[in-house]
Amino acid sequence: MRPFALTLASVLLAALPAAAQTSRCDTLAEPQKALTQELFKAVHPYDCCDETLDACLKAEERCKLAERLADDVCRMVKAGKDRAFIERALDKRAQSMVDLGARASFALDEAMSTGAPDAPVQLVVYACARCPFCSVLLPQLYREVTEGSLKGKVRLYLRPYPIKSHAGSTEGALGLIAAARLGKFWPFLLELYGNFDQFDRQKMVEWSEKVGMDPEAFDKSRQEPKLREVLVESKKEGLRNKVAATPTLYVNGRLYSYELDIEVLKDVLGEESEKQK
Repeated sequence: MRPFALTLASVLLAALPAAAQTSRCDTLAEPQKALTQELFKAVHPYDCCDETLDACLKAEERCKLAERLADDVCRMVKAGKDRAFIERALDKRAQSMVDLGARASFALDEAMSTGAPDAPVQLVVYACARCPFCSVLLPQLYREVTEGSLKGKVRLYLRPYPIKSHAGSTEGALGLIAAARLGKFWPFLLELYGNFDQFDRQKMVEWSEKVGMDPEAFDKSRQEPKLREVLVESKKEGLRNKVAATPTLYVNGRLYSYELDIEVLKDVLGEESEKQK
């Protein structure tokens, strides 16, 4: 009799390609590693390599996307997702990253943009001033684009898209447009979202002064009829682009339908930057 026996999980662990050993993959329990290997042998990258993920990871020619997808698979396995969920999720990632038709068009306002002007990735976000999730995601994206891992890679644009069910959404959007006209769009947006639970019309005037605007000029600007016309056009544009909720993201004109977790977005936008270069 052999002095020891290998369990099935041990065999599968040994078969796991070394290139897949990302920090996430390394921390998986043995049953999770078995599911990971099963997925590696079934999933095909949507670019870079025509074989299964398992074969692409073992190939002599390096495929960065295969490594990204391997790490993404391990992330979802670690979170307890099953095979069906993960395969559907990867389909959504592929749909977000592959050109499948005409790209959306936008009437972008440079006063509502940030990031390197020559960045290879254009990220357009339709956001509501009173959207709770927008109040979390937009500051995260701003930090990554201006000083984090996406600096120099992504040019971020915001398109105001008030949601009727969000109280104060129109007033908030008009405040954002007024701040853009006065050259303080991003400081005001960060202040607005940072005080999300204290929102009211008059406090916006106080916040405008806090970020360096003349409060009287801000108050006058946000009441101009032309600003309401700008907002209406932004909303119409969003409807044409089939925006139904906020935040809705477009990556180089493609509708993004994958996860909105900031770490996932950093990975996806990093992928797009590499592809464009």
